[in-house]
Amino acid sequence: MSNSPLKGNMVVLDDDKEMVSLLQDFLTSEGYQVHSFSSPLDALTALRPGGNLAAERAEGDVDLIVTDLKMAQMDGMQFLKTIKTERSEIPVILITAFGSIDTAIEAMKNGAYHYLVKPFKLTEMAVIVQRALERGHLARENKGLREELKKDWGLEEMIGKSKPMQVVFDLVKRVANSNANVLVTGESGTGKELVARAIHNLSDRRASPFVAINCSAIPENLLESELFGHAKGSFTGATHKKRGLIEEANGGTLFLDEIGDMIPTLQAKLLRVLQERKIRPVGDNTFVDVDVRVISATHKDLKAAIREGTFREDLFYRLSVIPISLPALRERPEDIPLLANHFFKKAVLRHRPAQQDRILGFKKEAIAKLCTSQWQGNVRELENVIERAVVLCPESHIRCEDIMSTEISSSEQLIPSLTQDSPTLSQLEQKYIEWVLQKTGGRKDKAAQILGINRRTLYRKEREYGWVKEGEELDLEVETEKAREN
Repeated sequence: MSNSPLKGNMVVLDDDKEMVSLLQDFLTSEGYQVHSFSSPLDALTALRPGGNLAAERAEGDVDLIVTDLKMAQMDGMQFLKTIKTERSEIPVILITAFGSIDTAIEAMKNGAYHYLVKPFKLTEMAVIVQRALERGHLARENKGLREELKKDWGLEEMIGKSKPMQVVFDLVKRVANSNANVLVTGESGTGKELVARAIHNLSDRRASPFVAINCSAIPENLLESELFGHAKGSFTGATHKKRGLIEEANGGTLFLDEIGDMIPTLQAKLLRVLQERKIRPVGDNTFVDVDVRVISATHKDLKAAIREGTFREDLFYRLSVIPISLPALRERPEDIPLLANHFFKKAVLRHRPAQQDRILGFKKEAIAKLCTSQWQGNVRELENVIERAVVLCPESHIRCEDIMSTEISSSEQLIPSLTQDSPTLSQLEQKYIEWVLQKTGGRKDKAAQILGINRRTLYRKEREYGWVKEGEELDLEVETEKAREN
């Protein structure tokens, strides 16, 4: 054995002493630290708390277990189930002289990394061991990210350990129980509504309504009615009296998103509400008392809008008693791994909930790529990219190539990416299905999900295009290999 650093800490378990000796000698020569056992019970004792390979001990940082399937005291399958319950972070390779596809599938379902049938080549063992160790290291890195999230890096639905976000969290907690109006500023996608909801949820108003309205999403001629309500017959189509959103939020919080897009006439009416705490519905002569806290948000520079005459200065100062500025995502790259892991878990639960179809996390270079991207769309763009990667990823970990740019956003960009021709609709469909299958690594379930069709329809399309033969079935060995990969 060379004097180079050890490549990993391994356990070899087999009641065949010759096999144990062979594997120990070979793996030691490959640069691994090997702990050998002929008894499954002895191995479990060593790996459990108090044992010499327990997780809390320095030498207990076991990277991999290689175990035989047929043993006298306890078979390898039972050992696998037990160790996966107690030390789930350790990859396990099963070896046996009695191989079958059913046994292999069972082993994969019980959490084995791989399944080798004797006799096997030692070079094959070396490759599988290396891959298992890489997977184990990645799993531990992603576990570390999850542990980071358990620390005090979040507030309500917001996540961040960077100094700018910690300042925001502190400010949110300090202003929550006041009645002061808050103006949240920041680029699109930075999470301005999350700040508003956090303030509401931490305040004494949390039992009352939180009402959100996007001032730029409602036509100008309807926004006044939406905010203030209207009397029956006040205009064509007003067939009944309607309460406005300000009144709906009475006792709670009104969130006015994109306040910078509100027209000047409505700005004046909103100012009166803030000053007098009363509203008058459209077409009504009576006033209604309201008790609302107003939190507004904008991505625009309102001081520039004041200079241009498009936003009222007196309203600005009424709204921004407490200003909160959200940093762009590119200004807090240390938060990206935390956010990526959070969005990853959400996407896995939504799109790949089956245990056999789960992916474990990110490769290190993928996280590095996320951290160095510009994220013009901020947190919203990051979530979109992570969700897409989870759906399309064909392997156990998200790779750099799975992190696709969001720049392809229109048919004028997408169609040339699929073909340089001017295809017919049928040809374009064929090209698109082929592209999705390539991006999903040939996984029919994922491809069908993206295409919005069921697997039967996808198989029919493949037969139409001559990609598979009529009645062709998936080989069991292919299914087994997919089980190994997942």
